[in-house]
Amino acid sequence: MEGNSEDLSDSTQRPDSDNNNNNSNNDQRVYFVPYRWWKDAQNSMRVDSDSGSDSESKKGVVYSASPASSYAGPLKLINNIFSLDLVFNLRREEDSDSVHRENGEVGVSGRDYALVPGQMWVQALRWHSDSKVAMKNGKSFLASKDDMTDVYPLKLRLSVLRETNSLGVRICKKDNIGEPFRRACKIFTVESELFRVWDFSGQTNLFFTNEKKKFLKDSQRQSDHDLCYASIQIVLELQIYGLSDSVKCKDGKKDESVANSFSGPSLMMNGSAGNMNSNFVRTSSGEAGSLGLAGLQNLGNTCFMNSSLQCLAHTPKLVDYFLGDYGREINHDNPLGMDGEIALAFGDLLRKLWAPGAAPVAPRLFKSKLARFAPQFSGYNQHDSQELLAFLLDGLHEDLNRVKCKPYIEAKDGDDRPDREVADEYWRNHLARNDSIIVDVCQGQYKSTLVCPLCRKVSVTFDPFMYLSLPLPSTTMRTMTLTLLNTNGNTAPSPYTITVPKHGKCEDLIKALGSACSLGADETLLVAEIYNNRIIRYLEESADSLSLIRDDDRLVAYRLSKDTGQVPLVVFMHQRMEEQYIHGKLTSSWKAFGIPLAARLCESVDGSDIYNLYLKLLSPFQIPAEGAIEDYDISKGTATEEVSGKEGAKSPAIGVDVSPSNVNGVDSPSDVELQFYLTDEKGIVKHSKLVMNEPVAVTGVSRLHVLVCWPETQIEHYNLGLLSSLPEVFKSGFYAKRPQESVSLYKCLEAFLQEEPLGPEDMWYCPGCKKHCQAIKKLDLWRLPEILVIHLKKFSYSRFSKNKLETYVDFPIDNFDLSPYISQINGMSCNRYMLYAVSNHYGSMGGGHYTAFVHHGGDQWYDFDDSLVHPISQEKIKSSAAYVLFYRRVIEV
Repeated sequence: MEGNSEDLSDSTQRPDSDNNNNNSNNDQRVYFVPYRWWKDAQNSMRVDSDSGSDSESKKGVVYSASPASSYAGPLKLINNIFSLDLVFNLRREEDSDSVHRENGEVGVSGRDYALVPGQMWVQALRWHSDSKVAMKNGKSFLASKDDMTDVYPLKLRLSVLRETNSLGVRICKKDNIGEPFRRACKIFTVESELFRVWDFSGQTNLFFTNEKKKFLKDSQRQSDHDLCYASIQIVLELQIYGLSDSVKCKDGKKDESVANSFSGPSLMMNGSAGNMNSNFVRTSSGEAGSLGLAGLQNLGNTCFMNSSLQCLAHTPKLVDYFLGDYGREINHDNPLGMDGEIALAFGDLLRKLWAPGAAPVAPRLFKSKLARFAPQFSGYNQHDSQELLAFLLDGLHEDLNRVKCKPYIEAKDGDDRPDREVADEYWRNHLARNDSIIVDVCQGQYKSTLVCPLCRKVSVTFDPFMYLSLPLPSTTMRTMTLTLLNTNGNTAPSPYTITVPKHGKCEDLIKALGSACSLGADETLLVAEIYNNRIIRYLEESADSLSLIRDDDRLVAYRLSKDTGQVPLVVFMHQRMEEQYIHGKLTSSWKAFGIPLAARLCESVDGSDIYNLYLKLLSPFQIPAEGAIEDYDISKGTATEEVSGKEGAKSPAIGVDVSPSNVNGVDSPSDVELQFYLTDEKGIVKHSKLVMNEPVAVTGVSRLHVLVCWPETQIEHYNLGLLSSLPEVFKSGFYAKRPQESVSLYKCLEAFLQEEPLGPEDMWYCPGCKKHCQAIKKLDLWRLPEILVIHLKKFSYSRFSKNKLETYVDFPIDNFDLSPYISQINGMSCNRYMLYAVSNHYGSMGGGHYTAFVHHGGDQWYDFDDSLVHPISQEKIKSSAAYVLFYRRVIEV
């Protein structure tokens, strides 16, 4: 592949870099742009009919991205060898029209892109520009220097995977040194979220056509396997444009101006097609913006910071405070503070945002102070707006703490005193050390109750909070799938999907599964994990955490009668003979297959008892056919002719010394017999062969492991697919379109307040029994703040993965009533709240875009999207993008 590579970029006539402006209208390069940016322009203008050479290029060829590991072939091998390279596949969608119909509005998540020729790119850029600036003095439109410097090249190596009608894409670090490769890794990652590409340039279609001709030519001299993957590798150079953080798109909105996205002053975004421009608040130089409606410039992936700052900058009490003489309250002596620098930087920024006629503000001073005192926010990577908010509120509090010398106060337990007395004591102690505008406005108090599961010791404390981090109910529960195996031989294995607490215990799993399968009072369940066709562990400890079970584990539950005595359990494992070529020589070896079967034994058994029990367990897997098994007949779930040890009885020789299997000590069965051996728990070692008339020692044995070797003549009579089918605990629908979840904000609050055990990593030291234990924890709201900040926990992190939930949370806007959820009923304050700001996150983890919705002036809501500010209707406030909610207490007259 490497030796036959071509470079498509060299076949085009590229203008010299020094003459890009003059040749922009004749640019023949291929541009890679956000699809939504291109579609907005395409829908609002007539694209030159000469831009595309055929109807397919005008309509666009659609490709869906997927990890390279989903296909076999050379690219998978390359991905293993060149671990630093970025490798993925683009699968061509045969019916692009259906893709449009199914998806409707595309490009919303910022993971849809378009390949367009240079002439189309210039036309779209023209539409996105301010016509008064771009077309002044009657001159033709020319791409500005700022536009051209915002374009950077990226080389892709393409090859056709003919078997899957896909393009293999490889982005090499050696071809794209430094910043271009780093940006490519961010744009083209397919680990957490897929993306699509619309090709309007015709380049990929041309590539497929040429490869098809080559395929027909080479088919005379290549093997079928070679023709599946062999192809010429082509280097395609793309011009990446418009993929900075600030141009991410979202539902119901147009993109920000290209110039604002890259801080170029010469272009300004229309913001909306047609006559919608009048709805936008222009905050550029020379135009007077309304008070408090100034935007914040994006300094490079700082939309997370801008979103949180705009929400705080429109918090009523904070605005009045920082527009006043707040400098006199700065605490320069607080070792936990930042010498007032964060407070001064925030106050200076807020004043600029509320200055009359303010232009978009560049928060460079605040960003530098933030990076100095919180290095995790340094640089220009994307971060979490809630994490920034938490740091900023804490930093402002310490910088403005009115307490110069914090007294030492020892925390005391409730000691059966009234809750009100204990809560007031805790609050007084807190105010003795913490007294600032942030405490006055944003801090509340909740009651925390811990109960020791061993000695039942109860501990009650009252702790302050700055915000509430509410779990989404879907994150507090876990869906698990297990396969139920009956041990009576009447029914086939059945998968059951149940819902259990995410941090629950095995007893929760047993209880949920027992309810789902209608477990009888005289029955019990034995849950086991299966790996490589054997049981690797039993989940018998009821207190074991469910976090020990991974999503890709495979679990079975054996439905057994309750053990009334020391009755042993027999576990059957299966093997079959398989042939394979090793070093060109055909060899045979035993291979394990199927799900282990299990059942209770009697206290005294011999070889025939075990044999008949095995036949009984196999009956659900038998293929109903005449003469399926020569020596015995199984029907209706039981063996009609059992093997016995009596003389003259008909029986397959499962342990007869004269059988061929025993000649010369060879361990291969005859052509018709099932061979039974006692074995270890792994089914590897054959200890002894079971003989029909000889008893099997089971005294003092809790589990007996038996290995069954199958001849080929018996395998064809059973449904081995059913015997081997075992689903994972949870199969992620990575490629499936799942319906969007919806939950009420009240349900999130109830999930936060419900009783739950502490996790293994949060053990509590009980002062009663002097031990660390997983105590039962219960939270209750006690004292509510004037400004209530609610963080919706949509991001989840683990050692192996990270994920964002796109759950739609239905939150109230005008009347958020918390009266039923507060333990202390205080007649002096109202427990109803109104929404005044929302921090939104669009897109996936690690990328995406943050904005803010703010209620400002009368009944009007505004969308703060970095530099761009425009009014929106209240109906658009609720969306699945809502991440942090800001409420203020309703003042009752």
